[in-house]
Amino acid sequence: MIQDMNNYFTTIYYHLHTTHEDVISHQSVRILQMIQKEDEVTVRDIAGLLNISQNTASEHIKKLERNGWVKKERAVDDQRKVMLHLTAEGLVIVKKNTELDAHKLQHALHQLLEEERQTILQAFRLLSEVSK
Repeated sequence: MIQDMNNYFTTIYYHLHTTHEDVISHQSVRILQMIQKEDEVTVRDIAGLLNISQNTASEHIKKLERNGWVKKERAVDDQRKVMLHLTAEGLVIVKKNTELDAHKLQHALHQLLEEERQTILQAFRLLSEVSK
């Protein structure tokens, strides 16, 4: 079952992903995605996610800042804590590099019956909820 699900998932992503226009590393995409999906993210959190040193994570963040995709802000409750946030451009970049192309997906879904579309949506919702 796991192998089948992975095969289906990678096939769906292969055929329906957006066209990558920006040159961005996989690690950078993972960092942007973590900042997008989590409520609070620090450099330490990034280091833990990628299993790298805080210095290396900090260098990645500096590069993302230079690109205008990430900004740092001191936490209101603890000025020692620096939180990471996506800029509007950063949000566009992470969506381009992690989401399916809306037009391709819509075209594929229109080939299904409404009941089938609802079944797929329900399956994605359930899997998304339990994955958290």
